[in-house]
Amino acid sequence: QEGMPQTLRSTSMFTPCGFSPHLHTSKEDEQGGLIFQDGNLTSASLDALIQHLIPTTDYYPEKAYIFTFLLSSRLFIEPHELLSRVCHKCIEQQRLDDPVLDKARIRKFGPKILQLLTEWTETFPYDFQEERMIGHLKDMIHRIAPCDEAYWKKMNQLLQTLNQKLATLSHGQEGIVKISAAVSDKLVAFKNKPPSIQREILSVCSDPYTLAQQLTHVELERLSHIGPEEFVQAFVHKDPLDGTKTCFSEQKKTSNLEAYVKWFNRLCYLVATEICMPAKKKQRAQVIEFFIDVARECFNIGNFNSLMAIISGMNMSPVSRLKKTWSKVKTAKFFILEHQMDPTGNFYNYRTALRGAAHRSLTAHSNREKIVIPFFSLLIKDIYFLNEGCANRLPNGHVNFEKFLELAKQVGEFITWKQVECPFEQDPNIIHYLHTAPIFTEDGLYLASYESESPENQTEKDRWKSLR
Repeated sequence: QEGMPQTLRSTSMFTPCGFSPHLHTSKEDEQGGLIFQDGNLTSASLDALIQHLIPTTDYYPEKAYIFTFLLSSRLFIEPHELLSRVCHKCIEQQRLDDPVLDKARIRKFGPKILQLLTEWTETFPYDFQEERMIGHLKDMIHRIAPCDEAYWKKMNQLLQTLNQKLATLSHGQEGIVKISAAVSDKLVAFKNKPPSIQREILSVCSDPYTLAQQLTHVELERLSHIGPEEFVQAFVHKDPLDGTKTCFSEQKKTSNLEAYVKWFNRLCYLVATEICMPAKKKQRAQVIEFFIDVARECFNIGNFNSLMAIISGMNMSPVSRLKKTWSKVKTAKFFILEHQMDPTGNFYNYRTALRGAAHRSLTAHSNREKIVIPFFSLLIKDIYFLNEGCANRLPNGHVNFEKFLELAKQVGEFITWKQVECPFEQDPNIIHYLHTAPIFTEDGLYLASYESESPENQTEKDRWKSLR
């Protein structure tokens, strides 16, 4: 079975009820340093949480707990250190250092520790780019393998799957880096209108349905590279109980997340460039109408990120100032889309549409209906506010686990969405164009815009003058 545990589908999976049924009677209860409220784990010391992650011969942590703790623990302790502590405790508890191993006991424990390591490598593969992580993994297997030949096989399988996954991910990253490098050179080149050899979008793809589907390809491809931990690492602060260093001081491991935000910005500028480029008003209006249709199709597919980028591109002032061009456009469809993405009420309309798409995705029979691509900057902003709004630790030094359950819920939903296989056929030509077509800088856009429809007031005239 590929990727994330299938049970992630239902959000109820993130309310870890049933840790211990008798807890529901008392308001607050403690067991092994874990504080429960109404049967839900709300806080605990880091040590108690680590202990709760460790399987024994007759205990295995809930999936929801594993995901939540592995996601959030990196705010307090680096993954290699966490794995090291988990292994040490297992060695101690299962007496794996004894000269003669208790084979019957280890056969009960073996499958459980292997299962934990498998879940970790499947959900957070990037953690294992570090040699130290692989070291701990191998050490653990070497200790239990004498009790059962099958453990070697399982271990090799696990490492093979992990290597494949990391290879795919890093291959994707290289591709993105190559494209970004090629594109950034071109950005600067166009301070003014390029010669007419410039191909335009309509000559590459004149069908809005097709373009929306290819945009969805690009989105899902880029999403697939983002590790769930990047959401947490984007907001790593110093941990108050460890004043010496931030976790992950070497570098914020958020490159895929950043590359994805860059893609959004590129799409905005590409839309604006395509609209401002044509010399004739009629052609500009045609391009606007084309992008309105593309945006509408993105909405129908559930690709809210491309939709928002297209609307943002059309709302950039070099585009929106083209009054004569817009007067030729049937704008009713555009206003409907704009209304969907209206930021008022904290994006109330969009959030309603997103919930609808998420619901459709849960009951979907085809990949086509499973697609949910959220408006990404807003997702990051939500996670940012959740992170800023609550403390990671309570005054008594306990980890605020309630906060991390909410975080896991938001990130867990995203993981489910990013694993959808794109059902549309890929068109390399169009995808190449989307990544490499030259785009104007902001100044270039204004220049093209003023050449298309001359400045209307003194401010615009001054700006045009300074640009020229």
